[in-house]
Amino acid sequence: MALRAALNRLKRSTFLAALALGAAAAGAADVKVGYIYVGPKSDYGYNYAMDQGRMWVEKNVPGVKTMSFENVPENAEVERVMERMIKSGCTIIFPTSYGYLDPALNVAKKYPKVIFEHAGGFKTAPNLGTFFAGIDDAMYLAGMTAGGMTKTHKLGFLAAHPIPQVLRNINAFTRGAQAVDPLATTTVIWTGTWSDPGKEAEAANSLVDAGADVLTGHVDSPITYTQAAEKRGVMVVGYHADASKFAPKGWLVGAAWNWGPMMGRIIKSVGDGTWKPEHIRGDLKAGDAELTAFGPSVPQKVKDMVLAKEKEFKAGATQLWSGPIVKQDGAEAAPKGGMLAMASLESMDFLVKGVVGTVK
Repeated sequence: MALRAALNRLKRSTFLAALALGAAAAGAADVKVGYIYVGPKSDYGYNYAMDQGRMWVEKNVPGVKTMSFENVPENAEVERVMERMIKSGCTIIFPTSYGYLDPALNVAKKYPKVIFEHAGGFKTAPNLGTFFAGIDDAMYLAGMTAGGMTKTHKLGFLAAHPIPQVLRNINAFTRGAQAVDPLATTTVIWTGTWSDPGKEAEAANSLVDAGADVLTGHVDSPITYTQAAEKRGVMVVGYHADASKFAPKGWLVGAAWNWGPMMGRIIKSVGDGTWKPEHIRGDLKAGDAELTAFGPSVPQKVKDMVLAKEKEFKAGATQLWSGPIVKQDGAEAAPKGGMLAMASLESMDFLVKGVVGTVK
């Protein structure tokens, strides 16, 4: 067993060294990187943000060329796409959607010399790691903005699925709003899908009809609920990317990803032989998540308040997930002076007090 492990390490180090030499030679396509998206990269949301990261890599990482496939479902089809990429010469693949992890693990077993970096999750393999970024702080800041602007004290949140990342965003947004407006509540409507403009429009209108004067959400694309908010004359907070052009009057601010530098670091680590199958997690402080520009209706006093809190987060002076944190049913998730650990955050299964809705 020890001999086999040593041989595997030797094979792996030889492979990584070859990639490093290829990058140093700066051949036009010496390192080819593949990206897979569950939706269209023009969605001004999750897939758009990931593709912006890909384009950053092409522009800023020497010796790297990329290819991408969009609208790939979270089933056996993504395995076929990954194999197609490998046959096209990709030695690093970024499967970027939540449901790609198990298919990626299957393909990783078949192609041990290809490196896979999956967006999120807690499973690894010798040639598969995960990456993501905590956007919680940015969502909290966006919630503060909403809390400073709401007149009805009612906020609306469209959500795809009750997975930990979505629940974290709902809870962070709500806690931020309540820090400014203690009367604020967030009503959640689940769409049951990452992308369904019809359901998203219906949910947005239902939330406005129920009194919400600020909408936000966590679905793949913010376009539908942003346009619905603008049409109904209410305000909107974006998510994933800057979609302000779809609501020139109602846009408040957005919590956005900045994937490029993280992806670049990962690719370089493969090239220099330091890559390992770990869970890489960025944050607001590292620049992997950020606030978009504020909309024209946000007064300077609200901007100043939010930006002051942003400085605290970046300096480490304030921790979003420090207690007390109270669940909907009144139970304590974290006591005063306590802190939710990363493992607890990435397995979050509750909504905080002030959220109207259930975890389905």
